[in-house]
Amino acid sequence: MDILKEYLLQNWPLILILIAFVIMLTITVFLNKKTIRRMYVLIGVVFALSISVFFEFYLGDINKLHNLRVVLVAIRYSAAPIIISLLLLALVKKSRWYVVIPAIALALINFISIFTGIVFSIDDNGTLVRGFLGYLPYIGVGIYTVWLIYVLIMQSNKQPTEIIPIIFLALSLGTSLFFPLIIGKEFSKIFCTIVGIALFVYYVFMILQLTKKDALTGLLNRQAYYSYITNNYKDITAIISIDMNGLKKINDTLGHIAGDEAISTVASCLMKSARYKQPAYRTGGDEFIIVCKKTSEDELLRLISVIRKNVSETEYTVSIGYCHSLDQNKDIDDMVKKSDEMMYKDKERHYAETGEKRR
Repeated sequence: MDILKEYLLQNWPLILILIAFVIMLTITVFLNKKTIRRMYVLIGVVFALSISVFFEFYLGDINKLHNLRVVLVAIRYSAAPIIISLLLLALVKKSRWYVVIPAIALALINFISIFTGIVFSIDDNGTLVRGFLGYLPYIGVGIYTVWLIYVLIMQSNKQPTEIIPIIFLALSLGTSLFFPLIIGKEFSKIFCTIVGIALFVYYVFMILQLTKKDALTGLLNRQAYYSYITNNYKDITAIISIDMNGLKKINDTLGHIAGDEAISTVASCLMKSARYKQPAYRTGGDEFIIVCKKTSEDELLRLISVIRKNVSETEYTVSIGYCHSLDQNKDIDDMVKKSDEMMYKDKERHYAETGEKRR
């Protein structure tokens, strides 16, 4: 009972966070079932690791059962890259199971170290000693963390409200990586709590973001568009209207799943093209708007050129129109109207040049 009491004393904040996490996953309507299942697995791994870490340090304090303790150290060293690989599976679109392969390889090396000491060993005094691969677990975690943060940024809309939570996640994981090297092994006792807090806070941020996002494409939605132009109308210098060509034909001949894939592909091109001060929105079925804040006309034209280039690398085409104005008293609706008019002329030109029948 004393051991249980000590475990609860050290890990009760983590347990409360994980319980809250489970409750929120149970009632959420924003995530698909696969993502929720992966989150549950992640929570289970963090909870199991907290038990393992507790017993590892407990055995170190009483200097007993060295063989069991060395196994628990191997588990602790292996868990961090596995947790981040599971984060990749849960948070990154189109992630596949093979992202965990490097983490499994690192785990195998850690468990081989039980017999060889190549990563770590425990001497007769119960002191943990690094082997010649002693920093490999930290290098593995660092690579996984950089990979995760990079992919999250690339799939985001690159707006501050999305980048700040990613920076928070990077900071949390980064401290878990570097603080044990700076402060010492005692910091490892709170590793699971740090990870639990980081996951839960990032999840809350993610849910808040999903209320502003289009579920199919990941672009910002119409509600976010109206909020943005209302709050930033004085700084808006340009509107870009974008409309897919031939979506109805795709839906009629290949089906709506193919149509959704086409919309998502074009949206990815827009997301890749736009910068942080150029948020992209899906405002209708195959209708998109990019709002440019404090953007010169040269920058605007460069952006349109990049969009056309990125879309040209797919099998789809789009029509584009724009309106640029430096007038602080401009009417945003009028800018959108002028941008749409140019876009429709571009669409007429497309069908005239290709000879396709417009539906």
